[in-house]
Amino acid sequence: MVIKELHIISNGKMPIEQLHEILMDIHPYVTMIHLREKQKTAKELFQAVEQLAKDIPLSKIIINDRVDVAVTAGTAGVQLAGHSLDAVHVKKAFPLLKVGTSIHSYEEAHQEGADFLLYGHVFPSKSKPGLPPKGLEELTKLSQLNIPVIAIGGITPENTPQVLQAGADGIAVMSGVFDSCNPLDAVKAYTMALHKQS
Repeated sequence: MVIKELHIISNGKMPIEQLHEILMDIHPYVTMIHLREKQKTAKELFQAVEQLAKDIPLSKIIINDRVDVAVTAGTAGVQLAGHSLDAVHVKKAFPLLKVGTSIHSYEEAHQEGADFLLYGHVFPSKSKPGLPPKGLEELTKLSQLNIPVIAIGGITPENTPQVLQAGADGIAVMSGVFDSCNPLDAVKAYTMALHKQS
């Protein structure tokens, strides 16, 4: 039985102290925590990791875009976007770093060096207002490739089964957790949905 992964992505909207409080509660239930704090400088991001690491394992933390911070802070990995360094160069320089690549189509999927793909947005998403969702068909194609695919975008506990049936190896959630009045309950609902499909 393969347990599907649950990745949580910070929204960059809350003070690090508040994020810390939430992550302390939810980290036992999640696979990876992506720090997506685009407005923070490298120094601020490093300091945020130092604070979080008091209660959250570094082995669960992935840094968005900033390879320098991920390596210096000793986190599990880095999530690369279209404007980031190429995965192949990052993996060559830092072979022990877990490297994720964000993609939006099947054509973008063939990226050497990536350990997993973050694909979306699958459903209509609060963080991508007005942009048409990618749907499940392309996700099904991606799941045929020999690389884990984590689906993102508008995923709820209710539609999680559809995403997993399309072949995703896991899901990534931002607003579904951080916009919830009870993030811990939200994470538990996602965890239950993932376990049902395992």
